[in-house]
Amino acid sequence: MTNKDITKPIDLTGHPEGTGPLRSRRPLYVDFMPPCNSACPAGENIQAWLSLAQSGNYYDAFQQLVADNPFPAIMGRICVKPCETGCNRTHIDTTVNIHAVERFIGDEAIQHNWPMEFSSKPSGKKVLVIGSGPSGLSAAYHLSRQGHTVEIVERSDAIGGLLRTGVPEYRLPKNILDAEVNRILSMGVKIRMNYEVNDLLKEKEAGAFDAVYLAIGAQSIHAKEIAGDQSVPVTDAFTFFKETDLSGDGYAGKTVVIYGGGKLAMYLARILKRLHAEAIVCFPGDRKLMPAYDYEADDALAEGVDVQLLKSIVKVTAKQLTLEIMKVEKGKAVGTGFFETVKADEIIVAMGQESESGFLRPLGDIVLKEDGTVVINTERMTGHDGIFAGGDMLPGETRSATIAIGHGKKAAKYIDAYLKNTTYEKGEKHQTASYKRLHMWYKTEAPLVEQLRLAPQVAIKSFDEVISGLTAAEAHYEAQRCLSCGNCFECDGCFGACPEDAIIKLGPGKRYKFNFNLCTGCGVCYEQCPCHAIEMIPEPSKA
Repeated sequence: MTNKDITKPIDLTGHPEGTGPLRSRRPLYVDFMPPCNSACPAGENIQAWLSLAQSGNYYDAFQQLVADNPFPAIMGRICVKPCETGCNRTHIDTTVNIHAVERFIGDEAIQHNWPMEFSSKPSGKKVLVIGSGPSGLSAAYHLSRQGHTVEIVERSDAIGGLLRTGVPEYRLPKNILDAEVNRILSMGVKIRMNYEVNDLLKEKEAGAFDAVYLAIGAQSIHAKEIAGDQSVPVTDAFTFFKETDLSGDGYAGKTVVIYGGGKLAMYLARILKRLHAEAIVCFPGDRKLMPAYDYEADDALAEGVDVQLLKSIVKVTAKQLTLEIMKVEKGKAVGTGFFETVKADEIIVAMGQESESGFLRPLGDIVLKEDGTVVINTERMTGHDGIFAGGDMLPGETRSATIAIGHGKKAAKYIDAYLKNTTYEKGEKHQTASYKRLHMWYKTEAPLVEQLRLAPQVAIKSFDEVISGLTAAEAHYEAQRCLSCGNCFECDGCFGACPEDAIIKLGPGKRYKFNFNLCTGCGVCYEQCPCHAIEMIPEPSKA
């Protein structure tokens, strides 16, 4: 019997117990999907590496982690943490601080220069990756682990895409980014900088590439026409990042309006506070419509950013912006016909991100949307054979580095199958172990360890990292808060509870098995298993 055969636990009331021919049900060791694993866009086996961290084995935890995600130190800092939202621990006290433990492991790996252990045979196949952002680097990394030769082309003079140009130093120090990027390059992945592809098929043929992965991201802002006299200059977020000297004082004393409500707008506003400017964020919608996560907006507000919701820029006149006051109707922001003005020295547009994918238009079989995003099929391939795509250039996707990394990993699996002329088959998807499935006969509260952070009034004085990492003791404590939802962690509870001595220990890491000559089907093992790694199933028919 597989996990697919299990729909819900058997009601333990009203069943005869008995043994042998009288037994109506029997226990079965099962593996369910932990909610943290299920929620992770990068596909990490979070429970597995947390288990290794629980024992203080951070080296093996690192190896388990990078089997799925090559950027633990990066993502431990900037991930939006969907794994923690789903954590069953929230029903007891607070979520496990998963991202903080991941950051600790990543930082340990950098400090001790841990290698990534894997073995592969050269496949003789070559893959071209266009774009060196999180999706492109992830795909290159996983394809390299599979034995393929990978070359990345990057049109700028820096590696990392939005990890470098879109995430400020106070959130992601450049030395951390460089360390984890260089680890990938040390695997033999080649990269050409300052190189722009104009003719994709010609590039593919000239380099004898067997497949292509498009990961150009969305580092372009849709041009916004603002009526008026142009007395206030308008720029976009990515031009700001490229052209602004963050060590200078060119913005000191200026009032800058950032038009947008996503994390990009919050990043810009917090950067401008550090450049001694007055930062005003204007967003046409309300807080519910803001793309930024609550904690990102809260951090900006704490640092003194003026966030003005339900405000839309209408025109510019004599260095004044006319803002229309908006309202939300049926989930959309609409104008009210009421206006107000605000003085400003500059406007930075931080919404309407697009992918500059025009070079793909000559390939008529690749479908492009108006915003430059690319349509793919279920195998992550575009309409052109051998050309795959992922990351921020896919339509309808929430844009985050975690999702982009997951796209690169998924695409690598399909590209690998394509290169081997096979079909990639997804594994069995186990049911998620919700809190209601757990049998928490113990509920010891152990609240989350909060990471230290700079006070807002101190943070805005520099680009120093705002949030600190955990100590070794704190990381160990946090890892031990994991409930191991849905999977046996060898607590010996079933072994100790069985009244018939029908459970056999198989040794460390090997779990247990049942002696059905002794088992009566009483269900005591099932009832006391805290993580629901035991299911009661109907006794198999002897017919």
